[in-house]
Amino acid sequence: MEVRYAASPQDAKTYTTERLRSEYLIESLFIPGEINMVYSHYDRVVTGGAIPTEGSSLKLEGSETLQTDYFLQRREVGIINIGAKGKVTVDGEEYELNKQDCLYVGLGKEEVTFHSLNASSPAKFYFVSALAHKEYPTRVLPIAEAEPVRLGSDSESNKRTIYKYIHEEGLQSCQLMMGMTLLEPNNMWNTMPAHIHDRRMEVYLYFDMDEESRVFHLMGEPNETRHLVVKNEQAVISPPWSIHSGMGTNNYTFIWAMAGENYTFKDMEFVKMEDLK
Repeated sequence: MEVRYAASPQDAKTYTTERLRSEYLIESLFIPGEINMVYSHYDRVVTGGAIPTEGSSLKLEGSETLQTDYFLQRREVGIINIGAKGKVTVDGEEYELNKQDCLYVGLGKEEVTFHSLNASSPAKFYFVSALAHKEYPTRVLPIAEAEPVRLGSDSESNKRTIYKYIHEEGLQSCQLMMGMTLLEPNNMWNTMPAHIHDRRMEVYLYFDMDEESRVFHLMGEPNETRHLVVKNEQAVISPPWSIHSGMGTNNYTFIWAMAGENYTFKDMEFVKMEDLK
């Protein structure tokens, strides 16, 4: 498990491109036959990816970093499949996930394993975990049953649909919120005007992009912005003090996950366009 530390915005504004990428960009989450995880000191969030391959499953386990007997001993986790059909086994109970379905697993579950149903076309499990104080039920929410919110317009190049999975009116959790945003064809902008939420950090995973596509992810304080050039299936750690917006070379999909103090999707402080620099 890789560890990333928190930084002051006063320090971050002095970073080179290389340093900015090493602190906030997660470049290699999805490797066949492996689970890869990054532990962030922003709200103690763990971001991970798992691709089970032929004849094997992958078990989510505790680590030296967590200092726990098993991964969910003091945690909860949200899992979204971005690949072919797969299943997750939680303490002996199986949950099948098609592409873009979400599974929430609560505090105290001891054995979580990932499986692909077809080794030639494996599942890709993306997961985000936060600290938890009580157990909520383990549940699947297929994308077909998730609450869609349609925003934006073609004229603004930001026509998109937000699917909320883990939130105060959906799958219940202690502090984790998770969902997915799909941009329509010929639409490339997300979340502009930008916003911050100083009580929560966020992680973005960009996917469903071809090899040559890129997203220019905007970050930093509103009056001191920077950018990260992001490829397919790469993730960005967004500190509470940072905006998180982006422009792609074509349309794309991203998963957002938040953790922190306020458990409400609408806890946002929008930034006026005239204040962006």
